[in-house]
Amino acid sequence: MTTSTTPAADPVPAADQPADSDTPHDHEQTRPWWQVMCLTGVDYFSTLGYQPGIAFLAAGLLSPLATIVLVLLTLFGALPVYRRVAQESPHGQGSIAMLERLLPLWRGKLFVLALLGFALTDFIITITLSAADASAHVVENPHVPAALHGQELWITMGLIALLGAVFLKGFKEAIGLAVALVGAYLALNVVVIAVSAAHVFEHGHVVTDWTSALTAEHGNIALMIAVSLTLFPKLALGMSGFETGVAVMGHVRGAPDDDPVRPAVRIRDTKRLLTTAAVVMSVFLICSSLVTTLLIPAEAFEDGGEANGRALAYLAHLYLGDTFGTAYDVSTILILWFAGASAMAGMLNLIPRYLPRYGMSPEWAGAVRPLVCILTVTAFVITWIFDADVDAQGGAYATGVLVLMTSASVAVALAARKARQRGWTIAFTLIAVVFTYTTLDNVKERPDGVKIGACFIAAIVLVSLLSRMTRSLELRTTEIEYDAKADAFVRDCARRTLRLVAHDPQHRDAGAYRAKVRQIVEAHELDHGGDLVFVEVVVEDYSDFESRIVVQGSVAHKEFRVLTVHAATIPNALAALLLDLRGRTGVRPHMYFEWTEGSPVAQMARFLLFGTGEVAPLTREVIRRAEPDPRKRPHVHAG
Repeated sequence: MTTSTTPAADPVPAADQPADSDTPHDHEQTRPWWQVMCLTGVDYFSTLGYQPGIAFLAAGLLSPLATIVLVLLTLFGALPVYRRVAQESPHGQGSIAMLERLLPLWRGKLFVLALLGFALTDFIITITLSAADASAHVVENPHVPAALHGQELWITMGLIALLGAVFLKGFKEAIGLAVALVGAYLALNVVVIAVSAAHVFEHGHVVTDWTSALTAEHGNIALMIAVSLTLFPKLALGMSGFETGVAVMGHVRGAPDDDPVRPAVRIRDTKRLLTTAAVVMSVFLICSSLVTTLLIPAEAFEDGGEANGRALAYLAHLYLGDTFGTAYDVSTILILWFAGASAMAGMLNLIPRYLPRYGMSPEWAGAVRPLVCILTVTAFVITWIFDADVDAQGGAYATGVLVLMTSASVAVALAARKARQRGWTIAFTLIAVVFTYTTLDNVKERPDGVKIGACFIAAIVLVSLLSRMTRSLELRTTEIEYDAKADAFVRDCARRTLRLVAHDPQHRDAGAYRAKVRQIVEAHELDHGGDLVFVEVVVEDYSDFESRIVVQGSVAHKEFRVLTVHAATIPNALAALLLDLRGRTGVRPHMYFEWTEGSPVAQMARFLLFGTGEVAPLTREVIRRAEPDPRKRPHVHAG
């Protein structure tokens, strides 16, 4: 069978391709995996700025043990999950695309919108929380003028605006900047932790004091471990970089001969990225938790204390002096400010992959700069609502992180089950149970997080549905393909007058075809019906907004020529077919319809939800919007 393929009149932009297709980045924008690791690392590694303090406030003297539990969950839970996500979804769609494939029609679309709501919660709060913590480091530095104290809100707003300006200018140099920031920040942390460890060895009594206090407070080691297992959900911020790690994996440079659908080198190197980041961060988390717990007085961690939200910075000033401490503060401020870069990159990758393809965003949502402006303004609003308070945003941040990790663990468990990998299915199911418990515990302790997530979900669903309604009459076909017989019908009929009849594919008996021919001939006073070609649209996934349509020709009952069209919606498919036939043949085709009975409101709802409805006027309206010149429009007849 030969085929003829014609691009639709309104092709879909590259950014709007389906989420399971390859949308490769320009070669100049891809980098070796270790450099892209630094892009995700500005988010992941920057949590060292506040994670030790959060751990102590949550677990007290048990902070090191609770941190070890967190590290074990990271290395043996989150890491295997996201390595599998990278393998199953290698173009940066993440676990959302994996779950989308499991749920059909509108259920899948609405589920994806809910997950996108939590993803936006995670990524937006990454920007606002990190910027707020950076402003806290600014005002806590002893060399900062007193006039800046109490101005954290405006400092945070300025840092967010600066981040938005970076993306408005372009993101070419962002990875290079991320490499420099991560390298400098980790090097300074090595110095601070090493010097602090030396003080621990020099003053060994701090260890015995700590162990004695632990024993007095919790008794034996078994009880300490049990308590630590219940506390680790409060430390979940320490696992924040995995979702951004897979979201930006499209920037990882693959091999020139990589399979575009399954790029093996990119997948392999992304797994290296995730593993290296997890191992490095695990070492820093344990070491930082130990030295801060042993060397910093408990009261310094409290709200308003000198170590609150900046435990390692406190040690840097205490043991290395204000000059080094200021250098450490500057490094921390820069990496916390730029932590939002990986989150912004993740949103710029995810949003254009889903919302435009669903028809649930304005057309400009696929463009970077307008989207950056919207996301920056949203970050401004969140910062204003929370008054740039780091602690107040922690619950929403942890909720977003944990919901995405839970969905990822469920997705890979289902993928392993589908692949009949019994061992991995059991392992990933257990991990999913742990993450589900962690998420529910976090929601119970900090319900504000799920409230913020629900607001994001409600906003994105409402805006998306309104956008889809306003765009429902667009020409929504990306490509039209004809088989050999359909192509022959078109060429034969175009020599005379191309007359098409819309017909319900559910009524394919000979009597129905003959009755339709008689009706058309009588209603429109045609000489005969011998040159009529029936067009039957078979609606497949009516929740899809854009689709590639296939036109197949056949002869029904050895008498009637039929073009069968597979598409997501009837009016838009017929309009695309008519305009395409006009372009192919050079003649204006005629299409004959029968009026549909029923309430116009109900018919419009059927069109919006199920792709059917009152076909004749809707087809005509789609054509009118697509072709402004009435003299060039195909003829639409109804009777």
